[in-house]
Amino acid sequence: MAEKTEILNTIKKYQTIIIHRHKRPDPDAIGSQMGLAQILKASFPEKNVLCVGKQYSSFAWLGTVDEVADDQYKDALVIVVDTANQPRVDDDRYNQGKSMIKIDHHPNDDAFGDIQWVEDQASSTSELVYDFYDANHSELTMPDEAARLLYAGIVGDTGRFMYPATSSHTLAVASKLTEYNFSASEVNQIEDEIDIPLARLSAYVYSNLNILDSGAAYLVLSDEVLEPFNLGDESTSAVVPLPGRIKEVVSWAIFVQQKDGGFRIRLRSKGPAINELAKEYGGGGHELASGAVVENEDQIKEFVARLDKLVSESK
Repeated sequence: MAEKTEILNTIKKYQTIIIHRHKRPDPDAIGSQMGLAQILKASFPEKNVLCVGKQYSSFAWLGTVDEVADDQYKDALVIVVDTANQPRVDDDRYNQGKSMIKIDHHPNDDAFGDIQWVEDQASSTSELVYDFYDANHSELTMPDEAARLLYAGIVGDTGRFMYPATSSHTLAVASKLTEYNFSASEVNQIEDEIDIPLARLSAYVYSNLNILDSGAAYLVLSDEVLEPFNLGDESTSAVVPLPGRIKEVVSWAIFVQQKDGGFRIRLRSKGPAINELAKEYGGGGHELASGAVVENEDQIKEFVARLDKLVSESK
């Protein structure tokens, strides 16, 4: 409760509030960012509340970012949502404000910000934004659009309420949000839909996934593999949950080649914690959902061997 009150009191002091989220955003990053902005705009119409970051056409249904000049940061409060570490913050100007607040649900390995409210057991940052509103509901307003955005963020980060971080509180928050005037089924449908190129990539994932005897699995999506599908790197995130639907798969890694020739690892697990392994390869995250990087195919083989061992020993 103390952090929520301190955050509100700090917000009251500033005329300009600029909200950042992480690079390569997902529905929770944008939902918590835009949802918080809608709450603050409705509650404090005299304030200048802005959202920054790269705009993706695939997420236009969640809103659009603002054009923010450098000088607007001079006396601004910066709020960074859903971002575990500073290199992942979208828009490098996040540290140019007068004060900074961090609101996040990832492990707080990079403790930045003048005020930090981090709950790594929460399902999503959108859930935390609702909790912030609920703790201060006598002074804050929740418009219908904010409720839609926060619901979208929760749905996205819980995998339609399937992931272990989904708690009774998560479901209660989602239920309260659906009382507002928006179509929850429409949000669910949008988040579940895929286009034809992504459908074809999904078929490739299932056809080419390497499943080891331990239950560890992996797939390498090189530039050569991805080129025929005509998809950007951000689009590959939609296929990451797919291996988890296979009964025999326990933990899995999807290696996606980057512009520098290295590979970004999207790492997931149904049981054994994989975030410590991710940290050894320049990454980190949640116990069952993390990311990391490797430089070449030799490191891919090494990483797969480590994942195989981790899963085998967990049994």
